[in-house]
Amino acid sequence: MFYPTKEALINDLNGIADLQKDITVKITNKDALKNKKIDAIVYNAVFNKDIAVRDASRWLIRAMSNKLGIISSSIQSLYEAMGKNQYKGFTVPAINIRGLTYDVSRSIFRAAKKNHVGAFIFEIARSEIGYTDQRPAEYASVILAAAIKEGHEGPVFIQGDHFQINAKKYEKDKDAELNTVRNLIKEAIEAGFYNIDIDTSTLVDLNKPDLTEQQRLNFEFAAELTAYIRSLEPKRINISVGGEIGEVGKKNSTVEELKAFMDGYNKTLVAKGKGLNGISKISVQTGTTHGGVPLPDGTIAKVKLDFDTLKSLSMVARNEYGLSGAVQHGASTLPADAFDKFPETGTAEVHLATEFQNMIYENSAFPKDFKNEIYDFLRKVCIVDKKEGETDEQFIYKTRKNGFGPFKERFWNLPDNVRTKIGEELEIKFDFLFKKLNVIHSKEIIGRTIKPVEVKLPNL
Repeated sequence: MFYPTKEALINDLNGIADLQKDITVKITNKDALKNKKIDAIVYNAVFNKDIAVRDASRWLIRAMSNKLGIISSSIQSLYEAMGKNQYKGFTVPAINIRGLTYDVSRSIFRAAKKNHVGAFIFEIARSEIGYTDQRPAEYASVILAAAIKEGHEGPVFIQGDHFQINAKKYEKDKDAELNTVRNLIKEAIEAGFYNIDIDTSTLVDLNKPDLTEQQRLNFEFAAELTAYIRSLEPKRINISVGGEIGEVGKKNSTVEELKAFMDGYNKTLVAKGKGLNGISKISVQTGTTHGGVPLPDGTIAKVKLDFDTLKSLSMVARNEYGLSGAVQHGASTLPADAFDKFPETGTAEVHLATEFQNMIYENSAFPKDFKNEIYDFLRKVCIVDKKEGETDEQFIYKTRKNGFGPFKERFWNLPDNVRTKIGEELEIKFDFLFKKLNVIHSKEIIGRTIKPVEVKLPNL
């Protein structure tokens, strides 16, 4: 249902949640909120065309989640403890959700609750924000609403993934591209993203004569954006910032590159301001490609991940620079037996995305006529992206991520039985990943290391 006015939305919560004079919300019927109202509120937070109603819905979700102890938080203090070797033996999953975001988030929270998992991250990349049509405030609202729906308790970690400088746009207009990234960072922090991965690895120039010069633009802009993030931090929140030394899909990273980046980054950051906290983790390249490499029949080529290199990079990052470890991108389509190797190699964080998108499209309950409609749409609007000699199966596999934005509301309104089946299968997948990455029972660790800070919200 769409609320016609902000007043109608607020009145519909009578007896469930009451606005207080101190700009907070008092929840008087938690069960009714979870079972009867949150679905409608989050729908309006995403789809209501009246901006006042949409923004009020988002405000209420965040205010109510705060009151329930579901607080958007930074994972920084856990990563600091990992950098001191106080905690090890697990890898934190960072999960990108491109479509059916409410249902997918709910399945994650269910799997986490069942396994007492606290160390997991929701994230969205700069590119995904565009083609999935999910701005930060919307994305955060949907995740927090899902947490309310599933009775989650404790901090929720929401992350900006690959907040990336586009190399081609940078060459065309340096200042404009940097301002685009700065504006996105500001928008994300205001929405409750207290974990941000800076990706300036696109500016690495392997034609330069030595490693420091190859990494110079990377570490200088990473330091500059770190300082900018620190200037925007809400009171008592230390945002977890990630850096990156190797662009995913390109050549594998080396220990020497990591050292060149970190030494240059730390020196540059000191010059930006006294006492500024640096990055908490470092993303590297060890053999993966975002989304995998589709073969002519649409299946995915096997990837040989260099776990020895990943282990060496994590060890140096942790022991020499106090970081939580290395971060692996593009891992969701790896074979099942690969995932338990991440904790073994000391990988701090692993980013997972494409497989969940695949599971939605390929679920047996997904309506074939709707899928065909999306694919026909992609064949028309994405034809310029089709490479010579590429099969239709390869083309569809690579472009179907672009269907989530234009058809967002249609995905959301799929029949209940379809969404339930997709959610159940995804829950099984997340249950598997949580166990393989050894984050089961990590809720206790989160309780010891993370002290959630409730950020005061603006007036409704």
